[in-house]
Amino acid sequence: MIKKVFDLERIRGVANYQFESEIGQKMFPDFVKIEYSRKTGRIKHIYLNGILLATLRPKNGLFALTINGGKRLMSLVDHSRFRVVVQADVESFVREGGNVFAKHIVKTDGKIRPGEEVVVINNKDDVLAVGKAVLSGGEMLAFNRGIAVKVRRGIDKQK
Repeated sequence: MIKKVFDLERIRGVANYQFESEIGQKMFPDFVKIEYSRKTGRIKHIYLNGILLATLRPKNGLFALTINGGKRLMSLVDHSRFRVVVQADVESFVREGGNVFAKHIVKTDGKIRPGEEVVVINNKDDVLAVGKAVLSGGEMLAFNRGIAVKVRRGIDKQK
């Protein structure tokens, strides 16, 4: 039980660092299930009500969000934070897991930094995909070429 409490505080601390202050408690309440690696014993996955929210990446110690984790994050943060809005004509491509190119971005959070977890949405605020920002928020709007977001999983590509 002590290990669970310590690990819960750890994942909340990572969430506070990675996303924003005080998000950890809201994102990961007391009743989340923590799954550990059988080989190393380290934290691997975090579930809420049987739904996988995030994977703790061993390389950098930060979260890789799932679609459900992205939806939960969007419900807990300010309206524009961590969001990348894409044009309607590329919506189906992104839903299937295709990367987001800078020329297809309509609006974005200006605070996004390269390497940060982002949620790709349409203009109706529907989640299309989750991934990692390659460019900063300002660069995403300024550039007309290149990948802006490397999509990890599109909503139509869920397991």
